Amino acid sequence: MRTVDQPPSLVPKFDVTVYIVLDDFGRLGSAYRETDEEQADLENIINNLLHGEYNNPKRVVAFNTAEKWSSDVSEDVAWEVLKRVASQGLALPASTRSFCEFHVGLRETALAENARI
Repeated sequence: MRTVDQPPSLVPKFDVTVYIVLDDFGRLGSAYRETDEEQADLENIINNLLHGEYNNPKRVVAFNTAEKWSSDVSEDVAWEVLKRVASQGLALPASTRSFCEFHVGLRETALAENARI
């Protein structure tokens, strides 16, 4: 018996959670960073923070328009960044250090950098 493959859907999937970063550019002000649709997921945001891709990140906002919600997830993201720094022995970029210190505290950030959390 032959199976027929389903053709790809012509309707885009909008039921996704999108993550965006509010970045401070000093005298130029703050703006939510433009992010490619394929790169607006949690994993990419965390990797960008770990690699110092933001100037001075202030906040991470998640939203899902299909589910009609949005949330400031900065603290959760900061904790995940610190867990990875501690477990993988990564260096924390200065801009990301400031983000983590603000959202979870100086002590916790220092402990993660010394791989003790």
